[in-house]
Amino acid sequence: VSPLGPQVACHPNVDNVKPLEQVEGLEVQEVYIGTCTNARYEDLEVVANMLKGRKVDPYTRVIVTPASARIYKKALQNGLIEILMDAGCTVTGTGCGACIGRHGGILAPGERALTTMNRNFIGRMGSPLSEIYLASPATAAATALTGCITDPRGIWENL
Repeated sequence: VSPLGPQVACHPNVDNVKPLEQVEGLEVQEVYIGTCTNARYEDLEVVANMLKGRKVDPYTRVIVTPASARIYKKALQNGLIEILMDAGCTVTGTGCGACIGRHGGILAPGERALTTMNRNFIGRMGSPLSEIYLASPATAAATALTGCITDPRGIWENL
């Protein structure tokens, strides 16, 4: 087993990977969990388990976009969507959403997002003056609770 901890692909490209510790505490205005990557049922389950009975940071937009209609329906039937909404997340319909910078989580100049999507190129989620950081669903859930990039291992210990 490797001692490798959580990693974050930092602004402005997917190859700018750093250990989470190097960016921990960096404030974000949005956490985006979803699109075709990292919004599988299992990913939503991880996020819901971490958020159950808790509230997301009141100053952070938390948007969840399930990867497909089938996944959305299963998450709805099994209570995951209710958990996410009770925690303060906005759950959108399936699709590309903010990943292509068209709708559902567009970033303004100077805003920063941590997301589970697979690309963080300049302007990908809206303004070219925003920053996008890529991480796991667990890191996204932990960050949603605190409003800053947060190591999920501390949250898991308290579940």
